[in-house]
Amino acid sequence: MKKILPILAAILFSVNIQSQEINLSSLLIPKELTKHANAVVKENYTEVTIDAIDLMYVKKKRTITILNKLGNKEVDTYVHYNNDTKVTKLSAKIYNSLGVEIKKFSKSKFIDISAVDGGTLYSDSRVKYIDYTPTSYPYTVVFECEYKTSSTGFIPSWHPITSFLVSVQKSEFKINNPKNFEIRTKEINFKDFPIKKISEESIHYLAENIPALKHERNTLLFTDLMPNLLVAMNHFTLKKVSGKATDWKEFGTWMYSKLFINKTTLDEETINKIKSLTEGIEHDIEKAKIVYKYVQNKTRYISVQVGIGGWEPISADEVDKLGYGDCKGLTNYTKALLEIADVEAYHTLVYANKNRDIDKDFTSIQGNHMILNIPNNGKDIWLECTSQNTPFGFLGDFTDDRDVLVITPEGGIIKRTPAYKNETNIQTTKATISITEEGNVSANVEILSKGIQYDNKFHIETKSKDDLKKHYKSNIWDYNNNLEVNSINIINDKENISFKEELNVTIKDYATKTDNELLFRLNVFNKNSFIPKRYRTRKLPLKIDRGYKDIDEYTFTIPTSYKITQLPQKKELQTKFGHYTIELKKINEKSILYSKSILIKEGTYTKEDYKLYRKFRKSIAKQESLRIALQKQ
Repeated sequence: MKKILPILAAILFSVNIQSQEINLSSLLIPKELTKHANAVVKENYTEVTIDAIDLMYVKKKRTITILNKLGNKEVDTYVHYNNDTKVTKLSAKIYNSLGVEIKKFSKSKFIDISAVDGGTLYSDSRVKYIDYTPTSYPYTVVFECEYKTSSTGFIPSWHPITSFLVSVQKSEFKINNPKNFEIRTKEINFKDFPIKKISEESIHYLAENIPALKHERNTLLFTDLMPNLLVAMNHFTLKKVSGKATDWKEFGTWMYSKLFINKTTLDEETINKIKSLTEGIEHDIEKAKIVYKYVQNKTRYISVQVGIGGWEPISADEVDKLGYGDCKGLTNYTKALLEIADVEAYHTLVYANKNRDIDKDFTSIQGNHMILNIPNNGKDIWLECTSQNTPFGFLGDFTDDRDVLVITPEGGIIKRTPAYKNETNIQTTKATISITEEGNVSANVEILSKGIQYDNKFHIETKSKDDLKKHYKSNIWDYNNNLEVNSINIINDKENISFKEELNVTIKDYATKTDNELLFRLNVFNKNSFIPKRYRTRKLPLKIDRGYKDIDEYTFTIPTSYKITQLPQKKELQTKFGHYTIELKKINEKSILYSKSILIKEGTYTKEDYKLYRKFRKSIAKQESLRIALQKQ
């Protein structure tokens, strides 16, 4: 021990001399912050200085300790820039577990690439990042960057917690406003976290010692659970275009007048073509259907990030000539064609993909996608203009059931897109099934899907016959061994937004044969065996994202040498989460009718409800494997 102590002291002294910061040693991280954590944010400091309506400086310093391989994705050593944003300072340093510097990256050693994928025709958006492969864990990264920008329409928001399984020792956010510009903020989900407002007179927040939170399935989105500070200016600049927005009406007026006006001009040939196609059609919706089909046949989607910060669409005549555009360009093009047909339509900003609302209580530049709104006497029509095969007026789960911003000449209006809920998302399966003496199955199956169940399926229409067979064998009915698909007929009814699948299939050795019995599972074509993961102590609320309903009816014909003896009684499960019934009826001596219905209701429930929901799904899974035995005569 006497020999070890001087050596340890020498090491610690050396660490202090080399790193200058003993707290970079991962050995000093409190245990409560390493529990359940893949990484620990030791310090995350953001300072924003607004010097003018068109000049903003941002300074960031982030120190994070990566505890294991899973934490590598949390490093985040990158910075975005474009023609209006200049990176003035950039560096990264890597330290080992003792806090000794082992690698250093200057600005020139950062990799510089386009910030968008190959599907984008043009963009000035770029990113600088480092590519570091760790040789041991834990290690610490200190990342510093500073940039200045003339676009003050996007003031950095503050997210003290960036991911599940990441703890936070210290996160600080500060805005300097020496010219006293009007700045608005909105605190989201602050009350359940140790967040302090440093000053009532300025925008300055501090969060400290937040343990890592484990991810749990079937819960709210991370962004709906975690704290977030939104920041926006009443007067701002976007790509050298000044704007003012104190409410959504004013914001919409600015966007319409600065970004969308004079973008719908088309040449005489196209104008005459649309007039000819819609001539004699009285109803606006019928004319809109013709125009929408024309756009789908003529154009394709490709990202074109040009214009004012990627928010201004390319002109309609350019899309008309090129035959392609991004969501903004194609939406604007469709609007231009509808104007020729005297159909009213408006650009609409939306958060696509994950269900997220435009924040109706906080006016700022929001959204990541654009769709088209057609007012229709209180029954608005919404068009997804980037798709070549989506039915008219159908949004699917990409943009349904959320607050959006409709841009009109009179200003912005918050509206809500239609929702596909519960029974609306219905799948009906009917089958006639024959069982042979050898236990083989031959069946004709018809499946009709609507709502989101339609949305999940209609893309398979483009598959080849061979790929379709693989789809059913390997994905849909993979629990049925020896299944062969003999014929497939797909009917995509876009007018009524329904999708029908007609199949003939055979399954060899489906029933288990003994000397006196044929034993087989009743649910041949729609086995729903999902059971939520078990948690000893649930921490987060239960969220059922999407409700649906399945109705199954199978008529079984049994072999002549077997008889039906006893059938199980009707089973019914009724809960707040949904309803499940299964029933068997004897039609005659050689036929059985199997009927099943399952309804799952979307909604947000308490964490205490999770155990009840799991019990409900477990009971369903048990019934889904129900078998009966036929007796040999």
